[in-house]
Amino acid sequence: MSGKDTAKNNKQEKKNNTGSYVAITVVVLIFIAVAIGATVVGLLHKDDGPEFYNCPHYDPHCMTVDKPMIYLYPTEDNTEVSVKLSNPEKLTTSYPKYADGWNVLAQKDGSLTDLNTGRELYGLYWEGANYPAKQTEEGFVVKGEDSAEFLEEKLAELGLTEREAEEFIVYWLPKLEANKYNYIRFDMNEVLDKYMKLNVSPKPDTVIRIAMNYKALDAPIDVVEQKIETPARNGFTVVEWGGSEIK
Repeated sequence: MSGKDTAKNNKQEKKNNTGSYVAITVVVLIFIAVAIGATVVGLLHKDDGPEFYNCPHYDPHCMTVDKPMIYLYPTEDNTEVSVKLSNPEKLTTSYPKYADGWNVLAQKDGSLTDLNTGRELYGLYWEGANYPAKQTEEGFVVKGEDSAEFLEEKLAELGLTEREAEEFIVYWLPKLEANKYNYIRFDMNEVLDKYMKLNVSPKPDTVIRIAMNYKALDAPIDVVEQKIETPARNGFTVVEWGGSEIK
């Protein structure tokens, strides 16, 4: 091989190596860009407490808190009450339509009048996405066919009246009875306040918040029975119930 050919081959080899270095550099830069993007998205979606992820209400993998109903029982009739939610961006639906809060005229028996529309109400309704429902070592395992009796007992222990418990049961009973067994656990004020705090004015004396987390089971599992302390209903009382299926 002549010196001229050797020089030509060296030049071609150098060119090939340069091309390889460029390709590798591009791949590395793309990887870094993707990593940075994922980090930024994670920071933007960061929330207090358990991990949340943004998803629409119709996504079957999105855990929602369903059918929360808020009841207000002031100590005097014709009490004007304002109710605001701390994280309204999580709302998927509400009635009356939530617009910077609800303002109602409340009676001692719990009946309400919407001050914006004049409509008579018995409660305030909302649902929200990204609820951190989860299965833990505590809870209850209940046969689907025994759900009504179980709820009657536990909702009374949780502080609900028979009317409130009936409204809870008629909504959730068909879902529970459709399963052979259910894992059930109740979230209360501490968890719910972290997810969606209720700001009520005038300030209530008693707040009872309940969310039933449940998961369908084909067979019983071992759990430690969840301990429940019955709250006293004193003074101006606010009650809320809802639930979520663990996906």
